Amino acid sequence: MKILVLGSAAGGGFPQWNCNCANCAGVRNGTINAKSRTQSSIAVSANGTDWVLINASPDILFQLRSNPALQPARAIRDSGIAAVMVMDAQIDHITGLLMLREGKKKLNLYCTDSVWDDLNHGLPLAKVLSHYCGVDHHEIKGLSADKTRFDAIEVPAVAGIRFHPMPLKSKAPPYSPHRANPQPGDNNGLLIENTETGKTLFYAPGLGEIEPHVLEAMKKADCVLVDGTVWTGDEMITLGLTQKTAADMGHLQLSGPGGMIEVLDGVGARRKILIHINNTNPILNEDSPQRAQLANHGIEVAYDGMEITL
Repeated sequence: MKILVLGSAAGGGFPQWNCNCANCAGVRNGTINAKSRTQSSIAVSANGTDWVLINASPDILFQLRSNPALQPARAIRDSGIAAVMVMDAQIDHITGLLMLREGKKKLNLYCTDSVWDDLNHGLPLAKVLSHYCGVDHHEIKGLSADKTRFDAIEVPAVAGIRFHPMPLKSKAPPYSPHRANPQPGDNNGLLIENTETGKTLFYAPGLGEIEPHVLEAMKKADCVLVDGTVWTGDEMITLGLTQKTAADMGHLQLSGPGGMIEVLDGVGARRKILIHINNTNPILNEDSPQRAQLANHGIEVAYDGMEITL
């Protein structure tokens, strides 16, 4: 099973178009050791030709051009993307769907009912796409009685991979009708299984709380690819960029008691990688003490073009 990190940044990318924080100014000016990044998305394949796109970033066209494996060129119009699975309805994870509108067939889209509701009402991309390629909605369903997992999914065109979705505690997008009334399925994680080898990846670009079923999945996975949005909970407040804490935005900070570093320290010897990095996060500077601290804990930082094989 091959996983391609198409984009590794949080919403806005890095550098963010309207931001002049030390990170964004530094990467533009070449005064810090940092890589530019597009907004978070991954693609998963067993055979290297047929892929499931997980989250459709606004940067999808650039990401596709940067990853030739996603264009097998079997016909004059072709794509390696057999299906798209979205983990939430956040703008930085769904607006790329509009860029896939020229497809000859309906777009195979896997999402929960609450996300599908947002795509039809809060931000009606599904209605817009009905005038182009159209959308064939495949429901992520079968929520367990304890609300910790959905039914496993196998995408017919992508053999050899099984997806195990699970609800996460976080928040629906600001535009969502149920922003203030969270529902199971608003935000989701995935345990992605290679059915031939049994190797697994746990993927969750947005994590507001480490619930017991989430910790169990992280401990089970051979590789953990999770939320690394901000270093401290008040990072963006301190910089004068917002009045919202990380928790307000549905993210768990990296540092401090109960932070993601502490969580990852407790999941055992497996590969641990952070994704969905906000432009303000000091770990983007590869020479920063925060980046060195991650290395001391055996934690990697995802970058655009990163390949993971399981």
